[in-house]
Amino acid sequence: MGLRWNFVAFLSLLFLLASTTKGQSVFDVTRYGAKPNTDITHALLNAWKGACASTSRSKVLIPKGIYLLSQSNLKGPCKSSIEIQVQGTLQAPPDPKGDGLVILEYIDQLTLSGTGVFDGQGKAGWEKNDCHKKKICTKLPMTLKFNFVTNSIVKDITSLDSKNFHINLLGCKNITFEHVTISAPENSPNTDGIHISSSEQIRILNTKISTGDDCVSVGDSNKDITIRDVTCGPGHGISIGSLGKYTKEKAVEGVWVTKCKLIKTTNGVRIKTWPDSAVKYSASDMHFEDIEMIDVSNPILIDQEYCPWNQCNRKIPSSIKISKVSFKNIRGTTVTPVAVKLVCSKSIPCEAVEVADIDLKYNGNKGSITSQCANVKPIISGKQNPRICAEAAPVDAPSID
Repeated sequence: MGLRWNFVAFLSLLFLLASTTKGQSVFDVTRYGAKPNTDITHALLNAWKGACASTSRSKVLIPKGIYLLSQSNLKGPCKSSIEIQVQGTLQAPPDPKGDGLVILEYIDQLTLSGTGVFDGQGKAGWEKNDCHKKKICTKLPMTLKFNFVTNSIVKDITSLDSKNFHINLLGCKNITFEHVTISAPENSPNTDGIHISSSEQIRILNTKISTGDDCVSVGDSNKDITIRDVTCGPGHGISIGSLGKYTKEKAVEGVWVTKCKLIKTTNGVRIKTWPDSAVKYSASDMHFEDIEMIDVSNPILIDQEYCPWNQCNRKIPSSIKISKVSFKNIRGTTVTPVAVKLVCSKSIPCEAVEVADIDLKYNGNKGSITSQCANVKPIISGKQNPRICAEAAPVDAPSID
């Protein structure tokens, strides 16, 4: 009885510290002891607990200023819809420890908003990040992790210099990311902008991503993913995969990448699977349409021989079945002569791959623009520049991780 009374009293105190604006209870972290240039981890957690326990709409407010923050696990379920509005800058510790800066779990109807910045202070961790070279490596903390979050919106925020992935989604459903800015140097390893796994109904809209790895990476076990009006660069492009590395992976179905712009990326739009796959499944209904390329390497790519740093047996074909793919209305410039590379599995060739209205110009001096195809018979229509799957001597153009 005493413990329960203490808990109730604690919640009552949290509610007393809240204010109300337009029918929404506001839990300002400064009323829980947060001050600029100090660690606000405990203040944020207490504000979250109060807001999450509220039976009416609530908001956790982080006002303007620079605040220090250690790993913060903000868990639901909450009793009503909840907003986290970040107006200030949240700085991660330089020391690369933990799983993430902010981990959001088991929350329904979350809004993460504001013009604030999540500063991962990644420089201290990048030199220790060797996961792009080794299968077994030390995982560094991500900036924002969404685990089993549903029916939610993320808008207007900025993620800066993450030590690892900027934003990671696991087991999420019906989340929209809109007008998000993601920034890290092009030499920062494993700093994927947004990585999606085991999720469905995810939309990434009107977003700008500059980073050292994939701008957006769609992993395994995903369904109904929309990526639209995304500007990517520098970075490694917009990717589905890599697929087939782990035994518990499941199918990918329904990915639309449309009206995007890629600038000086090391790859354009691509699907990548591992040879000697650990599991067998399908990846289907994937579409890349109305894409602009500006001095991009490897603009259009299916790579079923993806094996960075020789971490696999290339002699055993990939067992991921790729089908129902379209590349349409893709235009701009390439800095590699192989502008279209469709290299599918020898054991399970790609099916129903459509290539239409491709108009790419080669800005380089290593021969003429060309394409390379293997184990695929694409359906070709409209403009072909380069000529798609022409019987010409292939020019090797390996993808970059």
